Amino acid sequence: MSKPAERTAEHFGVPWEGIYGYAQAVKHGDTIYVSGQLSHDGDQLVAPAPVGSDGTVEDFSAMEAQMRRTYENAAELLGRYGATLDDVVEEVLYVLDVDAAFAVAGTVRKAAYGREDPQVASTMLATPRLAFPEQLIEIKLIARV
Repeated sequence: MSKPAERTAEHFGVPWEGIYGYAQAVKHGDTIYVSGQLSHDGDQLVAPAPVGSDGTVEDFSAMEAQMRRTYENAAELLGRYGATLDDVVEEVLYVLDVDAAFAVAGTVRKAAYGREDPQVASTMLATPRLAFPEQLIEIKLIARV
């Protein structure tokens, strides 16, 4: 009988982890599953998008700043397991506006992965809403180490 794979979890300690009830990342065996990351610095959103009185985003110009910070947060979690973005095999980008995301994604992703041709399977999906009204993007990752 084989021994079960070791399973460990990582957290940032942000309020929404306890409210929703989840881990930011889970390593199971040689695979790291990173929950949907957003552009936070502790308990506040970095580069929040302006939201109108009806609750919808009025301007998507913060997409690049949010995307950069989101990859930084994901990289920090991977680093806790001794991994980097080089170990990522799949990512899914959830965005409010595909055009705004696509306009900056090439530059931001290439910088985050440190190469002109990131070796990662990638999917971008549009969604009508994310966890916070000012949030423009969320990125989930799977890495193998």
